[in-house]
Amino acid sequence: MLTIGQLAARAGVTVRAVRHYHQRGLLAEPERDASGYRRYTAQAVVDLIRIKTLADAGVPLARIDQLLGAEPEEFAQAVADIDRALAKKARELNRHRRRIAALAAGDRLFISDEMAQILDRQRAMNFSEQMIRIERDVLIIIEALSPESIPAVVATKNAALDDPEFVRIYHALDEAIDWDPRDPRLPALAADVAAWAAGRPPEDAIAPDTVSLMLSRSLEFSPAWRRLLQLQ
Repeated sequence: MLTIGQLAARAGVTVRAVRHYHQRGLLAEPERDASGYRRYTAQAVVDLIRIKTLADAGVPLARIDQLLGAEPEEFAQAVADIDRALAKKARELNRHRRRIAALAAGDRLFISDEMAQILDRQRAMNFSEQMIRIERDVLIIIEALSPESIPAVVATKNAALDDPEFVRIYHALDEAIDWDPRDPRLPALAADVAAWAAGRPPEDAIAPDTVSLMLSRSLEFSPAWRRLLQLQ
């Protein structure tokens, strides 16, 4: 005869697990002896090991009671059903894992590698994450609505990031995101932006309606930027 601790040790489970199986009705709970202890027989060891084996195999506790008393043919059918359910769950978990792995790719989950490299350059140049998120959203719009323009956009943006004057103005725009629209520094910044843009040839790689969406998305983030556009 075994105590609950000895039974648990023989089966390789915890005492808490044994009590849980009692509560679920899977393992018969013996009466207490004269000393107030529950004493378990060899049958309890067999039953507990069968329960643990089924549980370790992934059989839901709600199905274990059915399997413990099943005839061989019924047992085989139930196990086959459980295996199919586990296989389906495994496929779903694998899909989730692939999505989680994709999330680790960061910006590359949403845009191509050549576009994401632009954002990598901006991070290396100490632009804020808020500015980079705005840029990422603009690039997403381009890839979705004007994919044929991607090579030209990549070339244009890299050339701009090679231009010290553009980088200076872009850092100023980054800083201005959270300015009040009435900030007295905005007119001078608007003039800088206009002067830089005036020295560049017009860009026609992106369709006008796409450009409109890009601008609209950018301006959503900053009332100060909306004021800048009015000042230009």
